[in-house]
Amino acid sequence: MGHACRSGVPASHRPGREVCERGGGRLAIIDPSPRDAESTAMIHDAFRAARLDEWTEFEADCGKFADEIAREIAKKKFTFGELEEEEQSLERLQRWHQDLMRRDVLELPEASAAEQRLHGCETLLDGYAEMVYDVMRGDTGVTDTPSTTSAGA
Repeated sequence: MGHACRSGVPASHRPGREVCERGGGRLAIIDPSPRDAESTAMIHDAFRAARLDEWTEFEADCGKFADEIAREIAKKKFTFGELEEEEQSLERLQRWHQDLMRRDVLELPEASAAEQRLHGCETLLDGYAEMVYDVMRGDTGVTDTPSTTSAGA
């Protein structure tokens, strides 16, 4: 069976072949394609629906991010700790967006809308960061009170 791993496998599949051989398994390479227009449409629609669900979830998380920034501003919670948390949340959104873009082979219009939403989140965080730095420099009338805001968080 180890011979099946070696024969007919192109060099581009070498990593998979090596894993196969180490595990004593077998490797089959197939080229699936739909047989008719109905099958093509079904596969396309299923893939599109999956991507749309992902973009919808991403947009919802961007909304949650924006809501969180608004809550912190309303509470006047201008601390470096909170800013770092929000930066981490934005970085997670940015990584997720990159992952979704790699899967978006259909180039759905929702991808463009999500990218604009992500840029909006980046702008919100930049504004919040300015407020945090202003407070820390004493440039505003807002005071940084981590002990009281942490208790209410």
